[in-house]
Amino acid sequence: MREMLEAGVHFGHQTRFWHPKMRNYIFGARSKTHIINLEKTLPLFNDAMNFLGRLAQNGGNVMFVGTKRQASDIVREEAERCGMSYVNHRWLGGMLTNYKTVKNSIDRLKKLEAMLADGSVERLNKKEMLGLERERVKLDRSLSGIKNMPGLPDALFIVDVGHENIAVSEANKLKIPVVGIVDTNCKPNGVDYVIPGNDDAIRAIRLYTSTAADVILEGRATSTTKLPEGDDEYVEVNDSIEPKAKAKVAKKAKKKTAKKAAAKKTAKKDEAVEAKAEVEAKAETEVKAETEVKAEAKPDSSEAE
Repeated sequence: MREMLEAGVHFGHQTRFWHPKMRNYIFGARSKTHIINLEKTLPLFNDAMNFLGRLAQNGGNVMFVGTKRQASDIVREEAERCGMSYVNHRWLGGMLTNYKTVKNSIDRLKKLEAMLADGSVERLNKKEMLGLERERVKLDRSLSGIKNMPGLPDALFIVDVGHENIAVSEANKLKIPVVGIVDTNCKPNGVDYVIPGNDDAIRAIRLYTSTAADVILEGRATSTTKLPEGDDEYVEVNDSIEPKAKAKVAKKAKKKTAKKAAAKKTAKKDEAVEAKAEVEAKAETEVKAETEVKAEAKPDSSEAE
């Protein structure tokens, strides 16, 4: 909490710009500025970080989103540090809901980079080369943070959900969890993990994003591993994660084990049914063959008489 106080997380917006749905997170007002209750912010912040840690532990991908001037460079630095995708220039409409089209633009960017790297553009005239370079720069500004993203992210970490409302809307449509910094002038609707706090101060933004990057790196370092033999799974859990998170991870592993056991039982049952069917078919074939032999033998005996 001391770090939050030093970073100015508790400073909200002016009282005349507040949103009524943030009433529960406001401690009071000072000099016509709302003060955020850090006693409520801290546990919510910890819950959000535990969620990101568990997600990274299970191999999930988190997209960092922060396109405002104060957050742009910080979001890029911290996302690159933890190896996650990010959007720090401008959120393109349909970046999630129309990902197939965005993927075509990403492929075009990669193609242009390859052409410029291997020198194949040198065969073109100067005007064409400049045109390709301008196109590459334009695509790079918007897509450089997601060009290595394997697919749709498993969660979004958003600085200022009011400014990035389109990203929140697209994530909600695709049922992608949203972790968001919500200031006193924003509504928390559509945010799964609300972090009430200052979304304008550079030190506060640095605190949020660096902590998120740290828990993701820790989660990746203690990722879930599977035993080579047997039905049980061994889950290594970071001690810094709360007991509640540990219980959830253990419960998930138990469910996986139960599913495997049920699948094996069903497979064995199917094998037994198939074996029984084979035996019955074999017996029926043998009886049929004996009947045919007897039928052939009867005419022979009558002829002999």
